[in-house]
Amino acid sequence: MKVRIKFSKKGPMKYIGHLDTQRYFQKLNRRAGIDVAYSEGYSPHQKMSFAQPLSVGVESEGEYFDLEIRSAYSSERLLSQYASCETEGIRVKDLVLLPGNAENAMASVRAADYEVRFRTGQECPFDLKEALEEYAEAESWIMQKETKKGSREIDLKELVNSFSLSGEGVLSLRLCAESGSNVKPGQFIGSLYERKGFAFDPFCLLITRMELLGKDLRPLIEAGEHFS
Repeated sequence: MKVRIKFSKKGPMKYIGHLDTQRYFQKLNRRAGIDVAYSEGYSPHQKMSFAQPLSVGVESEGEYFDLEIRSAYSSERLLSQYASCETEGIRVKDLVLLPGNAENAMASVRAADYEVRFRTGQECPFDLKEALEEYAEAESWIMQKETKKGSREIDLKELVNSFSLSGEGVLSLRLCAESGSNVKPGQFIGSLYERKGFAFDPFCLLITRMELLGKDLRPLIEAGEHFS
């Protein structure tokens, strides 16, 4: 049976990279007594698959991985097992049983929701609302995106699904997160800085990934059901 697990990653744990996060959950599964399924061969490993990796320094309320297990009493029981062994900063929030035909977490991701704030003393040097209105009115918004294969032009109008700015200065973004066509909050905000003629330092941002969305832009956790 395969379950999908939703967890948050906050505080100092946001500086732990993706591979170390994987190792953490491998150890947590053993400490919590989860009846994990292992691969066969000379070097058996836990059958788990993470969704889109989280950038170092970014907090999250909605990270995911799929885990194959051999047995379990209920979603509630597994959540209790995890809660008894968790480290501060990472918390398993929900757990569902996936149907047999479900896509894995990585392949399921279509978009991601973020909340972005500016650090105290490093606020946006221009009128952010005005810049967002300028972006909304533009027919295209071209930027250079650096990749492992080099630099290429992308049109952010095709990758930024929606945005809103609260009265408290919190910028909410829904960004395309599909493999091969994704964009990060810092890239979008950096493009606003460039248009306004300001140098951009990514460190000025406090970013929280709120949710990963799959088919029909529904949270990944909705692909399965709680069981008992």
